[in-house]
Amino acid sequence: MALIKPFRALRPPKSLAEKVAALPYDVMNVEEAKAMAAGNPYSFLHVSRPEIDLPAEVDPYAEEVYVKGRENMQRFIAEGTLILDRDECYYVYRQRMGAIEQTGLVVCAGVDDYESGVIKKHELTRADKEEDRVRHIDYLDANDEPVFYTYRNDPAITAIVAGVAAGEPTYHFTTDDGVIHTLWIISDRAVIDDLTTRFAAIETLYVADGHHRSAAAGRVRELRRAANPGHTGNEEYNWFLTVIFPDSEMNIMPYNRAVKDLNGHSVAELMARIGERFAITPATGGFAPSQRHEFGMYLEGRWYQLVAKEGTFDEGDAVSHLDVSILQNNLLSPILAIRNPRTDQRISFVGGIRGTDELERLVDGGGYRIAFSLNPTSMEELMQLADAGQIMPPKSTWFEPKLRSGLFVHQLS
Repeated sequence: MALIKPFRALRPPKSLAEKVAALPYDVMNVEEAKAMAAGNPYSFLHVSRPEIDLPAEVDPYAEEVYVKGRENMQRFIAEGTLILDRDECYYVYRQRMGAIEQTGLVVCAGVDDYESGVIKKHELTRADKEEDRVRHIDYLDANDEPVFYTYRNDPAITAIVAGVAAGEPTYHFTTDDGVIHTLWIISDRAVIDDLTTRFAAIETLYVADGHHRSAAAGRVRELRRAANPGHTGNEEYNWFLTVIFPDSEMNIMPYNRAVKDLNGHSVAELMARIGERFAITPATGGFAPSQRHEFGMYLEGRWYQLVAKEGTFDEGDAVSHLDVSILQNNLLSPILAIRNPRTDQRISFVGGIRGTDELERLVDGGGYRIAFSLNPTSMEELMQLADAGQIMPPKSTWFEPKLRSGLFVHQLS
């Protein structure tokens, strides 16, 4: 059973919501974050990426970064950029990106559910990134950015959420990328109790995006529990901020790859090695795969279609039949020597929202020699793999649209 609870959100007044809302901390580098927040003292990036307010030479993991984040959060509260709701509520958050629309429920999920496996993960975390989120959350004394969860669609829950979304919204604005963001507040206790009860009948929640924040929530709870001799299990630090969407509305895009060198191979040698495991066909510019086990490859200013040959993967295995696994196991590792994509500095991952133009830019710019476009992993593949207790290769999924940060914050004490 999935336990959720309402909470008192720290959130901006309606007049500031559009100025406060910011992309998640991990989808941009420091320079991009500085540019996004330039001239906007209300941008939540001052909280989620506080290094933008410090000298460039400061280590992003230095204590002064976390201290600055706390200072900025306290300033936002003192100046009324963020105001604490009087009552515990649920919130409905809808995003529309072109024809794509997803409507989620903003709640607090339980650390116990994450640790017991009710909330299932599909990726491993990196120790340095997890430690960064632990310190960030602990210094802020808040979950400042929500985790992105999904569940197998329940028509009754969808109907309740749709009923709320038929009313007048609290926020409604469009961001620079054309995504429309709308928020409603659920303060009616009967509706809150109904949703809580119905989620208690949901067996499993799935992490879509936010493995590091989920793991960090558990570690912060341990820190707080160890420091609290009167711990009861009811404290706010036993819960963390999430937005839960039905699987039927989720939109996964590919997570493409670019590699800095050819591992000492000439182009001819490389093509011969790849041809042992893939059928290679010249392709038109900006080739984006449209079916499973098909890949695009950009090399020397040309695009190629790669199709995995029979016998190079196990279709019956939940992990090895994934396209990200096929590319890793048959090309990136044996041919380009990318043994551990989680730590190898020769490979970069490019979110599908940037398109194949970004792959061309990286290679044509000289910083990379070769790039690959992939077909996106499906939601069903993700959930089946998580149900089996298995782990995807790193950077297997890219979800769009991204949740905006700053529209709701969960305080831990």
